Amino acid sequence: METIIIIVFLAGYLAITLEHNLKIDKLIPALAMMAILWAIIALSHLDVFEVNTVLQELEPTHLDEILLHHLGKTAEILVFLLGAMTIVEIIDYFDGFATIKGYIRTRSKKRLLWLFATLAFVLSAIIDNLTATIVLITILQKVINDRNTRLWFAGMIIITANAGGAWSPIGDVTTTMLWIANKVSAGQLVIHVLIPSIICMVVPTFIASNNKAFKGVIEGEFVSEEPKSKYGSIMLYLGLGAIVFVPFFKTVTHLPPYVGMMLSLAVVATFAEIYSNKKFSISNVDGGDHEEGGHHSPVHHSLSKIELPSILFFLGILLAVAALESLGLLFHYAQSLNEAIPNTDIVVMLFGIGSAVIDNVPLVAASMGMFSQALDSPLWHFIAYSAGTGGSMLIIGSAAGVVAMGMEKIDFFWYLKKITWLALVGFVSGAAVFILLRDFVLHG
Repeated sequence: METIIIIVFLAGYLAITLEHNLKIDKLIPALAMMAILWAIIALSHLDVFEVNTVLQELEPTHLDEILLHHLGKTAEILVFLLGAMTIVEIIDYFDGFATIKGYIRTRSKKRLLWLFATLAFVLSAIIDNLTATIVLITILQKVINDRNTRLWFAGMIIITANAGGAWSPIGDVTTTMLWIANKVSAGQLVIHVLIPSIICMVVPTFIASNNKAFKGVIEGEFVSEEPKSKYGSIMLYLGLGAIVFVPFFKTVTHLPPYVGMMLSLAVVATFAEIYSNKKFSISNVDGGDHEEGGHHSPVHHSLSKIELPSILFFLGILLAVAALESLGLLFHYAQSLNEAIPNTDIVVMLFGIGSAVIDNVPLVAASMGMFSQALDSPLWHFIAYSAGTGGSMLIIGSAAGVVAMGMEKIDFFWYLKKITWLALVGFVSGAAVFILLRDFVLHG
C-alpha cells in the first residue's frame, strides 16, 4: 500500500512540475493528490505516527488527531499569507508602489541594474519575492522600452528578489513555513542568512554589470505620471511597516505570526477605509476605477484581488506532504539519506538545485518532516538559503520566475542560456560563504 501512496504522490508531483505543458493549474493536482492520499490512508486503516523530536522516534497516534494537527499547522501559514497578500493589494489600491518609480532618475543601464537589484533585494524581504518581482517588472515596463534590454533586467530581478527573500521570515513562502513551524527564529535567520544572500545578489549583479547588455544608456525619456491617489506614499510606508512589525510582535508576545499579521491588516485596513471615504466624499469620479465590485471599500476590493489559487495550492501540497510524514515515510527516508550521504551540506545543496526543477514549497515541507534538528540549527538556516535562492537557476524554479515569465513572455531556453549560469554562480558563492561563516562561528 505504501508503494501505491508513493506512486500517487510522484504522479501528482509530476503534474505540478509540468503544469505549463499540461495547461492545468498546479492547484488541481495538488488538491487531488492530497485528498487521494488521505483517502487511501483512511480506507486502508494504515497506522499513522507523529515524530517525537525529543526521543527522535515515531509515536503512534489517531488519524483524526494527526489530520487536525497538520491542518492547524497549514492553516497558520495560509492565514498569514492571506493577511500579507491583502495588505499588499491595499497598497496597490492606492497606487502606493508608484512612489518607488519616483526614485528612478538615472539613464545609465549599469546604475539602473544596481538600483533594480537593490530594490528587489530589499522589497522582497518585506513583501515577499513574488510581489516584489511583479512590482518591479511593472515599473521596468514603464522605464525601458527596448524588450531585449528588459528581458536582461527581468532575469536579474528574479535572481536578486529570490536572494532577498531567503534571509527574511516574511520574504519567501519557504522561510515563512520554517519560521511558523519554529524551525528558525526571525532574528537568527537574518543574522545567519543575510550575508550569504547579499553575496548571492552581489556576485551575479557585478558579473552582469560588465555584460554588454548593461552598457550605455536607455533610450527614450522618462514619462512622469501623476499619482492616482495622494495617499499612495502614506499607504506604501504604512503597509510595509505593518508587515515588518509582525516578527517583532511574535518575539514580544510569543503568539503565532498570523495573529500579528491580522493586527497589522486591521490597522492598514482602518487607514485605507478612512482615506477611501475622504477620497470619495470629495469627488465620486476620483478613484472610480476601483469600483469593480459595486462598492468602494478598499478592503473588499483587495480581498477580491488576492491570489486564492496559490493559497489552495499550498493547502494541497502541505497536507499531501503531511500524509507521507504521518506514515513515517519521510522519517525513514531521512535516515537512509543520511546513511547514503553523511554530509548534510551536500544534501541541502541538492535540495537547492532540486528546487529549480520542482517547487521549493514541497521540498521544504518534506525537509521539515525528514529532519528533526532543534530550533535555529544551522541546517534550517542553510535549507532556508538553498530553497530560496536555488530556484533562480531555472525560470520555472521559483514563483518570481514564473510570474516574470508570464509578464515579459520570457523564453525558457533564453533564460537557460543567458541567466542560469549567473544564478548558479550566485547560489554557489552564497552557499560557500554560509558554510565558511558557520564553521568559523562553530569552531572559531
